[in-house]
Amino acid sequence: MITYNPKSWLALIFHLTKSDTLTILWKELIFIFLFTLGIAFFEIHFFADAIVLEKLFAVYSILGFVLSLLLVFRTNTAYDRWWEGRRKWGELVNDSRNLAVKLTALGLPEADDVYFARHIGNFALCIKEHLRSGTKFELLDLTEEETIFLKKLDHIPSGIVELMYKRLNDLKKAGIISEEDVLRLDRNLNGFLDCVGACERIKNTPIPYSYSMFFKKFIFSYVVTLPFAFVVNFGYYSSIIATFIFYVLVSIEILAEEIEDPFGTDDNDLATDEMAQRIQGIVKMILDKG
Repeated sequence: MITYNPKSWLALIFHLTKSDTLTILWKELIFIFLFTLGIAFFEIHFFADAIVLEKLFAVYSILGFVLSLLLVFRTNTAYDRWWEGRRKWGELVNDSRNLAVKLTALGLPEADDVYFARHIGNFALCIKEHLRSGTKFELLDLTEEETIFLKKLDHIPSGIVELMYKRLNDLKKAGIISEEDVLRLDRNLNGFLDCVGACERIKNTPIPYSYSMFFKKFIFSYVVTLPFAFVVNFGYYSSIIATFIFYVLVSIEILAEEIEDPFGTDDNDLATDEMAQRIQGIVKMILDKG
């Protein structure tokens, strides 16, 4: 995720990144410009007197209004997914901090504090990579027994929570903590699983294929046929107008596609690396006093 100063207009206008739509679409923009220029040439020289072309401008004005409504829905839907992902990661930060504070207040043996600090941090690291299409990663300071246990699982985040539950049950059986203590800690551990479940729902439920396909076809058809309506009023300049409109519409679609899956490594995705490191630092500071 790129951090920036939203008040620096000039820096934002002239700054280009690998995710900037201009760098992504420059080939398509050249194609659309040349294509619409050819349509304008053909229309000017062979259909200059066609009356029906003069009436198309009103039709395309209506279509533009319909397209703008679709754009609003598309961007709102994508941003809602991005913001829900951010909210869930915020809840994970809070649950991790709260769990660490509750554990340290119990006065557990140092070895247990270190154990929970390690696995709370492991869970943050694990969910971050788990949401990136199963990217390979190494958890922190696993024992041989824990490594064997987790390798048997298809869903490692659940396995890490299970390990913490087992440790709590061992502490309860040993009389170090009470049933009430376990219940207080259970809320935050459940929050871990709720967070990963919600993030998986966002990642595994893309925008319906038919809608995405229709929207792309609508944009393309609208833009490549714009010269038929615009040449009457703008002549060859209609190719420039069509290219600019194509850039704006397709850029919105590309940005929506990027933020609707907010857990990757694109420039506009969530800063999950930093949040995972923050969680590891917080719990280590609270629990691991060594």
